[in-house]
Amino acid sequence: MGRPATATINLDALRHNYRIAQQLSGSGQVMAVVKADAYSHGATACATALADIASGFAVACIEEALELRAAGIKQPILLLEGFFEPSELEMIDQYHLDTVIHHQYQIDALVAHPLDHPVRLWLKMDSGMGRVGFAPDQYRTAWEQLNDLTFVKDIVLMSHFACADESDSDHAQQQLTTFNTYTHDLPGQRSFCNSAGLVALKEARGEWNRPGLLLYGVSPFPETHGIEQKIKPVMELSSAIISIKDIPAGSSVGYGSHWIAKRPTRIGVVAIGYADGYPRHAANGTPVFINGYRVPLVGRVSMDMLTVDLTDVPDVKIGDRAILWGDDLSINEVAHGAGTIPYQLLCNLNRVPVQYQGILIPDYADFDEVGI
Repeated sequence: MGRPATATINLDALRHNYRIAQQLSGSGQVMAVVKADAYSHGATACATALADIASGFAVACIEEALELRAAGIKQPILLLEGFFEPSELEMIDQYHLDTVIHHQYQIDALVAHPLDHPVRLWLKMDSGMGRVGFAPDQYRTAWEQLNDLTFVKDIVLMSHFACADESDSDHAQQQLTTFNTYTHDLPGQRSFCNSAGLVALKEARGEWNRPGLLLYGVSPFPETHGIEQKIKPVMELSSAIISIKDIPAGSSVGYGSHWIAKRPTRIGVVAIGYADGYPRHAANGTPVFINGYRVPLVGRVSMDMLTVDLTDVPDVKIGDRAILWGDDLSINEVAHGAGTIPYQLLCNLNRVPVQYQGILIPDYADFDEVGI
């Protein structure tokens, strides 16, 4: 029992969202992004639940990849940041991992340390993200260097959108034009789309698409978009009312005393706070869903608790469930109230027990059958 804060993960909703991503991808394949512990949904559980339908999984680093291999995941696993030092190449070879190549030092390491097994590499272009990747005019040279290596099985041509979630920006189109211009006569499969690109930029969908947030039932767009009507939230974050009290007008609530009651107010205390990942800077008025009603957050969020105004909600009692986000309350709305993005809310989740609902695919046979 204990503290009532809980994150409930609906794996059937995850599978539903994957199928939506696959429909959007058409004949392309979907590389499910499960980095950062599947955005706090549990990478092993999510990958296992998708094991019979997913084309592959993408993680940030080799530690995350090895966790999936240890759980019996056989599909291709892509290291999105590539490898950081040559010593990782032995594990990439042993565990049949795909890796992104975004810098010359990685090519030099591959030349100096040939692999024993064929490998698929994902060659990244910086088409306008300004982060990692080869400059467009250096991309062909990098491709030629990799193509000369006898153990390289395939080279996927890839880039990453910076502004695909901004409908009023033409930056994504500029990136796509740059990518297409500098790769137009290079052979190989292509991969550009993140969640927003997959939804909004049909012309950018390639042989491989890499949705993350979309899989977890969260729209990647800050404004209302039709996609949220099709996907299902995978996580419900909830806790319970642990205290109720009546305060007179003029009384303050919370640290800093910056919220003052303008009327006699019934205050409810919910057992969740910023140590659990709920944003400390969520504004007064950010909704919490209790007994079928949206009630406003009041006062500053504390480390372990937050307070809500129950004045207009009848019959709330201690122990009643409070939903912070989920089916009944969009995480996008909470993120807006906190001046942040849903990615951060999910990835900051901490200390909250996770429970799973829905399908878990049976365990795999021996790892030796893994293919690339």
